[in-house]
Amino acid sequence: MSQHILLALVAFAFVTSITPGPNNLMLMASGANFGMRRTVPHLLGVAFGFGGMVAVLGLGIDRIIAASPALAQGLKWISLAYVLWLAWKIAHAAPPDARKSAVDARPMGFLAACAFQWINPKAWMMGLGALSAYAAGSGGAFGVALVFTLVNLPSVAVWAAMGQGLRGFLQEPRRLRVFNWTMALLLVLSVLPVLSPH
Repeated sequence: MSQHILLALVAFAFVTSITPGPNNLMLMASGANFGMRRTVPHLLGVAFGFGGMVAVLGLGIDRIIAASPALAQGLKWISLAYVLWLAWKIAHAAPPDARKSAVDARPMGFLAACAFQWINPKAWMMGLGALSAYAAGSGGAFGVALVFTLVNLPSVAVWAAMGQGLRGFLQEPRRLRVFNWTMALLLVLSVLPVLSPH
């Protein structure tokens, strides 16, 4: 891989990984609600799950989906439904004093975060864009996947850390409710442009 291509790929990976999207907004909400330590499996799942998705897409799955408009459309609707469910969960997260007794008040785990990449519209757009632009000159899909994993991990950790930094401010239940509803709304809004037909 030439130095120019590597630098361009790193820049592309950084810009697409650090900007707001479903993963980053959920990590920020998780950091705020559960703290950084409990959010680590989630952020590792995002980084390694996305890298794994890019590697698998490079084996030809992207062409199968591109050849079937009905399948692509079905995936969009599944993605939207799942993101709406996640937004509902974030909006209704238990406040700090109730969290101890809430049975399902726990952050997303490693495997769930890995699996989410497959229905995350922004992840698909990032992965397909990276493969089409850089796979030929960067050692193929596995080279792109490796670079993305290495760049993605610290990028998504920033969002979880920002959420952790807000924990003191969000100890007041009303503020936490406003924050969670705002994160839920932003999560839904973050996928709408990607899901639009044009």
